[in-house]
Amino acid sequence: MRWRAAALVAVLLTLGGCAVHRQPDDGRVRVVAGFYPLQFVAEQIGGDRVAVQNLTRGGAEPHDLELQPSQLAALEDAGLVLYLRGFQPAVDEAVDLQDKDRTFDVSGVEPLHDADPHVWLDPVRLAAIAEQVAGRLAAADAADPANAGGYRSRADDLAARLHELDGEYERGLSDCARHDLVTSHEAFGYLAARYHLVQVPVTGLNPDEEPGPQRVRDVARLAKERGVTTIFFESLVSPKLSETVAREVGAKAAVLDPIEGVEDGETYFTTMRANLAALRDALGCR
Repeated sequence: MRWRAAALVAVLLTLGGCAVHRQPDDGRVRVVAGFYPLQFVAEQIGGDRVAVQNLTRGGAEPHDLELQPSQLAALEDAGLVLYLRGFQPAVDEAVDLQDKDRTFDVSGVEPLHDADPHVWLDPVRLAAIAEQVAGRLAAADAADPANAGGYRSRADDLAARLHELDGEYERGLSDCARHDLVTSHEAFGYLAARYHLVQVPVTGLNPDEEPGPQRVRDVARLAKERGVTTIFFESLVSPKLSETVAREVGAKAAVLDPIEGVEDGETYFTTMRANLAALRDALGCR
């Protein structure tokens, strides 16, 4: 890790040295987000006052991000960098070399559970993050303090929509035949805790982790015992593991999206509602 940090320092010195943190020529605040949910929050709250760059390209796994020189330059020039420490190691290293008053680690808004970074899958937690991002955007836009009210207003609107989504989940998952959520990757702990489900992951927090044969057998046995009908896999990860467990159980495999990235035309809200529909079907909800 030391050589990577040294390389980052060298690149940043080459790019800027004593760089001035430039903003877009149209006066908007330049925001850099580590991955999609943070891009979404910044755009929703910032409106036309921000220009947001997502460091993770569509269809890519954000955990595996390796920063290019142009992305390091974007971090150096940003008025605000939004990231979640522990989720993207390359971003953590680069952020450590930036001015702290221009960076915001959203993992500090509320305590993480067991180092699980997937807080955005709980809409109530994401609403709390949005409130804090509004304050940081207002500070980043200090040259025009009149915009602070707009950030707060849009954050309140986003929070209201997130709490409405929370209500949809509460109602939609309140009367279900099953409550076990079998997933290929341990990404849904916050969602499960919020809506009284039991997450049964085949692998841990690292989606690249290979489970041992005994773990696969144990999950398959539990799924059979509890009448699980669906084994979930993620849109950015191979379905082979979930399909293997599903064949063993006599269940089907289906997508449950952790929303680390979205397809063109999709948003956080459309994907969360698609997840709700998939959960209701899998859990036999009425």
